Amino acid sequence: MEWLVTLVGAAVVLVILRDVFHTLWHPTSHGGLSRFVMTLLWRLSTRGRKGQRAVGLAGPVGMVAVVATWACAMAVGWALVYWPHMPEAFVFSGTLKPSEHSGLVDALYLSLVIVATLGLGDIAPSADWLRIVAPLEALVGFALLTATVSWILGIFPALARRRALALRISQLRRAGPAAGHPDSDAGAAVLDELAADIARACVDFLQYPESYYFHDRLSDTSLALNLGYAADLAEQAQRAEHPGARFAAAVLATSLDDLAAVLDERFLHTEGTREQILSAYARDHGSR
Repeated sequence: MEWLVTLVGAAVVLVILRDVFHTLWHPTSHGGLSRFVMTLLWRLSTRGRKGQRAVGLAGPVGMVAVVATWACAMAVGWALVYWPHMPEAFVFSGTLKPSEHSGLVDALYLSLVIVATLGLGDIAPSADWLRIVAPLEALVGFALLTATVSWILGIFPALARRRALALRISQLRRAGPAAGHPDSDAGAAVLDELAADIARACVDFLQYPESYYFHDRLSDTSLALNLGYAADLAEQAQRAEHPGARFAAAVLATSLDDLAAVLDERFLHTEGTREQILSAYARDHGSR
């Protein structure tokens, strides 16, 4: 029974490590726990009269909740590894009575001390295998902290690129006729630049899917509210006489198709056309 509890604890640790791996280093649908937490907070934030205010906090709060979930589950998993072997496999300081400090709470305390790399020393492993396992937990805790910092440093530049793209499309829309006709060399260059920026946004959604749950309060920096105009530009330029404009428009339309496919596969699940997917994206982000 003791080893069964230990194996359950080890399984919890492995599940969390798998989720961290698929969320931070190999973003796929296998990062189930983090994806569930982010999606849940997003859906809850859009309900009620205060949805407009709450939805702006969904992304940052969701990231904090994911990291807290990882850390807590990790600590509980390691505590289950230690608990069945207390007190005989540990040494205690002179102020502690082993028989009084061998419960689950004490195991959790020990786990938190080790994963936070505090090293207080009042309870320490004495069994050979635990003297190897405990430092491994400290290494995992340090790696989790480093990975979290890297995650934060990666996701906010992705958000900045997305908002810059939205602002660029908004500027073209607001400029109107003054921006010139896409049936020209300048128009072809603008369309080609938009296609490249949309391709980067597509990669950002693949690499940092959590960025989807960050709401842009200003309409001019909301990609969801401005993608429709980019699609209109692509459709208009595809009828142009300028061959460069037609080619750039085809590339832009393909970039929009790729972005819509990623949004639908990862977040929206409409299985509709590009126009339907972009409309669903706008409703999810723009009608709060």
